[in-house]
Amino acid sequence: MARATQPAPASLPYFRPEALTFLRNLSRHNDREWFTPRKAEYESFLKEPMLAAIRKITDAMLDFAPSHVRPAEKSLFRIYRDTRFSADKTPYKTHVAAWWTHTGLDKTSGAGYYFHVSAKEVIIAAGAYMPEKDQLAAIRHWLLDHHQAFRKLLQNSKVRSTFDEFEGNALTRPPKGFPSDHPALDLIRCRQWGLAAALPATAALKPDLAATVIRHFRIAAPVVDALNTPLAAARAPKKKVLFGLR
Repeated sequence: MARATQPAPASLPYFRPEALTFLRNLSRHNDREWFTPRKAEYESFLKEPMLAAIRKITDAMLDFAPSHVRPAEKSLFRIYRDTRFSADKTPYKTHVAAWWTHTGLDKTSGAGYYFHVSAKEVIIAAGAYMPEKDQLAAIRHWLLDHHQAFRKLLQNSKVRSTFDEFEGNALTRPPKGFPSDHPALDLIRCRQWGLAAALPATAALKPDLAATVIRHFRIAAPVVDALNTPLAAARAPKKKVLFGLR
């Protein structure tokens, strides 16, 4: 009688030391000749644990970021680099990463949640990174009237103690059409609005990896929600005018 096939054990939501070793070697041998015969190692050491961590994080986000809940496979970035418009033609990223976008917004626009694991560090971040032109304008116009409330979110004691920095990538001059003497000018000059924290790479090896990411995301949630407020308003269907009355 044939022996029943045992199901493969479920991946744990954190990484083994072999994962960091693989990423270090990938940095030194970033080519298809090295990666292709080791793709199964990438799947085992990196992709499957990352998906397990993403699932655990996503489950927790039902409580504080339900508009960002999506299948794990949708949040995971591919390991393959898009080299079409880059001078750097190395084919693989040297980290594994995930991005939780807001439902209805494009994958890399709007405000969302991000984390990645590399051989050097674990990055946990949240905010609006490189928003498209219309979204950039919407956030800037929203800040004209809501900058005080937004500053209060950024100055929250838990935000300041949890995240290392505020990333703004600011212009040197006011963007066209915005007043140069507005009290929110420092925020309006930004081209992105985000919080980021860098942890040692060894944080990826700890069983509480997902819990650490969840804690950071939960603290950042009010900032993400605020940044998405003008974007959601811009996407809301316009009310129809009935007999010339609103």
